[in-house]
Amino acid sequence: MPILTSLYNLTGIMLAAAAPAGHGDSKEVEGVFPPFDPSYFPSQIFWLLLSFFTLYFILKSVFLPRVGGIIEQRSNRIADDLDNAARMQREAEDAERAYERALSDAKAKANNVAETTRQSINDEVATELEAADAKAAEQALIAEERIKKIRTEALSNIDDIASNTASEIVAKLIGKAPTKAQLSKVMKG
Repeated sequence: MPILTSLYNLTGIMLAAAAPAGHGDSKEVEGVFPPFDPSYFPSQIFWLLLSFFTLYFILKSVFLPRVGGIIEQRSNRIADDLDNAARMQREAEDAERAYERALSDAKAKANNVAETTRQSINDEVATELEAADAKAAEQALIAEERIKKIRTEALSNIDDIASNTASEIVAKLIGKAPTKAQLSKVMKG
């Protein structure tokens, strides 16, 4: 408080020194707006300078460091966030490349397994076809042998069948059956 009182007194002294003669009268100058009255300029300049430097000191020592600290923190946080974003993007790209590599490896393995399976199935089918062909050929040989045997038997019996048939036909036509010697002579001849 003593500082304010001394400032007030100082202002009063400055005003008294700057006041024109006859200003202390109870009559006031009429027609002039007080802030534009040149007799008040020294006190206005004093209070302007005092307010300016006080405000400057408060801003410089209190508010600007806080604002500067906040701005620096924000810029650091933004830089850290950008670094983290770049790092995460690199990690995502690495993960994508690893995924693509794993996918291509899996496709190659699947194609390899499919080709191996296809080849083994083809080999197995070919083996089974060969076995079936061999079995069919064997059965065909057996059937041919049977046919030859039946044919041979049939051909050997043909003479007997033919002589029996001829004997019965002759017996029906003539009424008397021929002898075996007669039939044998006719069949050979």
